[in-house]
Amino acid sequence: PPKDPRGWVLENVINKGLAQADDIVGGSHCMTAGYLEDQLARSLSNLGLDSIDIYYVHNPETQLESFGRDEFASRMRAAFEFLEKAVMDGRIGCYGTATWNGYRQQPESRGYLSLADMVSIAREAGGEENHFKVIQLPYNLAMPEALTSANQIVGGESLSLLMAADRLGITVMCSASMSQARLSQGLPSFVGDALRGLTSDAQRAIQFVRSTPGVTTALVGMSRRSHVEENLAVAAIPPAPVEEFFSMFSSDDR
Repeated sequence: PPKDPRGWVLENVINKGLAQADDIVGGSHCMTAGYLEDQLARSLSNLGLDSIDIYYVHNPETQLESFGRDEFASRMRAAFEFLEKAVMDGRIGCYGTATWNGYRQQPESRGYLSLADMVSIAREAGGEENHFKVIQLPYNLAMPEALTSANQIVGGESLSLLMAADRLGITVMCSASMSQARLSQGLPSFVGDALRGLTSDAQRAIQFVRSTPGVTTALVGMSRRSHVEENLAVAAIPPAPVEEFFSMFSSDDR
């Protein structure tokens, strides 16, 4: 990190016209078109690639918490317009949003993200054939809101995030499948009863996520070769049957 972060941002972002001071919120978050252009170019160069499959706008709810929804929608639209152009240029395949709290909160929360609104903004930016295709959010045994909380409104109907994504044609990838390893051991016995054929709680945590209807990807962090081998072993086990999976939610005390 630079010795003077504020000076670095001034020299490399503001003085270069990539963003104004009030475009940077929460001390670090920026999503202007100029800044995204700079970051995409850096990523392609660092990775040695000509294109990136998915480009995520990270935690856009940070901007929402600092501005009203009209201003947020305007900033989001500008970001999506840039990303649509990046798709047309062949530098990304599609784009989406990667969030922590936004899609999990209740509608009355200041940082709540409506998936239907995000899809609508993408349509304004890129038309009906826009490339807003993917979202990412944390989902695991300890953070089940994407499945259990009917906090999304689509066509006047209250739906869970996973149901809303299915209705709107959005792919869902899930981060924190093991909640930063906190779910890798000590899970209650009923989880093992429902998710059979596995040898560790880490595998059961992954199996829970990948067995959830509507989830395409269970993301995990792996720091050792043994972690890689243990986690990949789950791929050889079919996802849990839906009736067994939902049996974990049949008791009020769970």
